Amino acid sequence: MKIAIGTENKIKISALAETVADYDFLAQARICEVKVSSGVDDQPKSLPETVRGAKNRARAAFAAAGLGIGDFGVGIEDGLMEVQDSLTGFMNIGICAIYDGDKFHLGSSAAFEYPPAAVELVKQGMDINQAFHKLELTKNPFVGSSEGAIGILTRGRWDRKTTVKQALTAALIQIENKPLY
Repeated sequence: MKIAIGTENKIKISALAETVADYDFLAQARICEVKVSSGVDDQPKSLPETVRGAKNRARAAFAAAGLGIGDFGVGIEDGLMEVQDSLTGFMNIGICAIYDGDKFHLGSSAAFEYPPAAVELVKQGMDINQAFHKLELTKNPFVGSSEGAIGILTRGRWDRKTTVKQALTAALIQIENKPLY
């Protein structure tokens, strides 16, 4: 069995490897990373756009790696979603799409809210990495490839890898419990 993940982000790849190791039916899988496009904005600004990006990555990874029956393509995308009555009107959510060549299995992480100033910069066209860097919340211009914005906001209590693992685990529910779905 092969699992192709549509990213070169080492945090996402590491999260996939750690998650796969927790599942007997995936334990022998070979993981390969494939650079693919999400087909959406670098900073998705809606839940449908974020889901579309994850699905695009999963499908493209499956195809690029030449996978077949019994293999999986994985796409992971973070983005904003509108949340009525939240402080900024938006929360971040991570979406995982696992594609088996026929259908998608979706999962999400827990959602959280960015600081209002960061959301305003995102609305102006920045991605969250750029916004956090501009606001001097980090010196790392690529925070999404390390602890993530959540790592900064929680002072290390929760990091980007945990977010990715939550979304992966949620998407794997349908695969592990196939007779129920």
